Amino acid sequence: MTLKICVAQLNFVVGDLAGNSKKIVDAAHTAYAEGVRLLLTPELSICGYAAEDFFLRPAFIAACDDAVKSVARALTGLKNMSVVVGHPTGHDSHTRSVAVPRRHNTASVLCEGRVVASYDKRELPNYQVFDERRYFTPGDGVCVFEAGEAGHRVKVGLLICEDAWFDEPARLAHAAGAELLAVINASPFHVGKGNEREMMMRIRVHDCGLPLVYAHLVGGQDEVIFEGHSFALDADGTVAGRAPSFAEDLFVVLASKAQGAIKLEASVAPERTADADLWDALVLGVRDYIGKNGFPSVLLGLSGGIDSALVLAVAVDALGKDRVRTVMMPSPYTADISWIDAHEMAKRLGVRYDEISIVPQFEAFKTSLATEFQGLAEDTTEENIQARIRGTLLMALSNKFGGIVLTTGNKSEMATGYCTLYGDMAGGFAVIKDVAKTAVFRLARWRNLHDPYGRGKQPIPERIITRPPSAELRADQTDQDSLPAYEVLDAIIERYMENDQSIEAIVAAGFERHDVEKVTRLIKINEYKRRQSPVGIRVTHRSFGKDWRYPITNKFRA
Repeated sequence: MTLKICVAQLNFVVGDLAGNSKKIVDAAHTAYAEGVRLLLTPELSICGYAAEDFFLRPAFIAACDDAVKSVARALTGLKNMSVVVGHPTGHDSHTRSVAVPRRHNTASVLCEGRVVASYDKRELPNYQVFDERRYFTPGDGVCVFEAGEAGHRVKVGLLICEDAWFDEPARLAHAAGAELLAVINASPFHVGKGNEREMMMRIRVHDCGLPLVYAHLVGGQDEVIFEGHSFALDADGTVAGRAPSFAEDLFVVLASKAQGAIKLEASVAPERTADADLWDALVLGVRDYIGKNGFPSVLLGLSGGIDSALVLAVAVDALGKDRVRTVMMPSPYTADISWIDAHEMAKRLGVRYDEISIVPQFEAFKTSLATEFQGLAEDTTEENIQARIRGTLLMALSNKFGGIVLTTGNKSEMATGYCTLYGDMAGGFAVIKDVAKTAVFRLARWRNLHDPYGRGKQPIPERIITRPPSAELRADQTDQDSLPAYEVLDAIIERYMENDQSIEAIVAAGFERHDVEKVTRLIKINEYKRRQSPVGIRVTHRSFGKDWRYPITNKFRA
């Protein structure tokens, strides 16, 4: 006996109920023609993940209900075909004239025009970027349904994402007769998360003794990335199949029953390196943010430095050369090699390259402020004026021609405040906001050794990677004039910001106290800047986004 299962690893758009429904229906018809009798779609596939405060709006829930019924009707002719869809359900109760939403994160089984079973997510995550307890009430039920043709039916236990990270939901499904676990998911990406999922699901199948099919979402949603990487595990924890990462796929799994046990079989995509995952996450994040929000193109300031070079390479891989524009804006302190390297990189990638000198504007600002600044030495004020001139020029081009400005600041700069409000922070999307400076260099080298999108020659001139980084806002400036070496800086940021280690613990780990105290102080006093930064792609387990919530005004210093 064999049941053919398909994971519809698809890229949905939040709120596009008609478009998402059509994708599900099209996938079901395609899979059915290939003999599939169970189709799994990701968590909240009807509405997209995560719809955030839309979940609180009764009209949104009603529209999702209608969409589920519409999908069910469209599947009427697919005999013995079960399709699992994710969607919000619920209603508002009223207490003292106040509407109290009671919602569930639900998975429903559709078969021949009807909803034949439903399951409400039991375990609601409320950490990192998750905020599900704000929107949903935990379920307390179990869902085991039969899928397949007569004589080839399998009892499937249905779980939703976080449920599979705990013992009880799988145990209850097993006790209710499940022979196979189907887990639908929308699990945000960070580097290494795919391996974490496979490891945790191995524990789950070992504990409950059932094989498992893990159906995952793919795509970018604001700062969050979902990388696909759906998979199937046999009851002994062996990887029976793995879908590609960062791509849509109709991933087929064969479930064969012999002597009362289910054995799974599917194609196995090769394991990937962390840098390959990181690169593709950035590319997917740019492509979906630009595409789903309807921006025609992007532009960025190309300085001849490593950060803007990396952002340019990502943008071209994501959008193609014709939708990317670069602008070099030299100041009195711009080195000749910066001009040369910026032009060379733009030429290699075939993007539009323009030069707009900021010298006249800079001199005009200094003249206007000469009386006010009389007798005072030049300092960061004049440096910031240059950055703000560039930001103004880029935003003017954006307004005139419709392209969105990509900012080029990295996580190390965001952490320490080495970025200028209304200057290099001005823009619509922060591509490498969650990429530390050491990772920027590593990724640049990786991209020069790999050509995943067929762009031809190495995109980044070698000198951009090897020269000491500099903002070039004053004479002979380098980044390390006032910061520890990036290897030290990034290690402290990771320990303090990402892993919540105390100052004393970091010092005890061997870091110089003055470095630790300086870096942690900079992190704390620059929260006001980060609150005004553009949204950016999350690629670590803790970014300066939804999973970083600290008060601007505070006096805690440990």
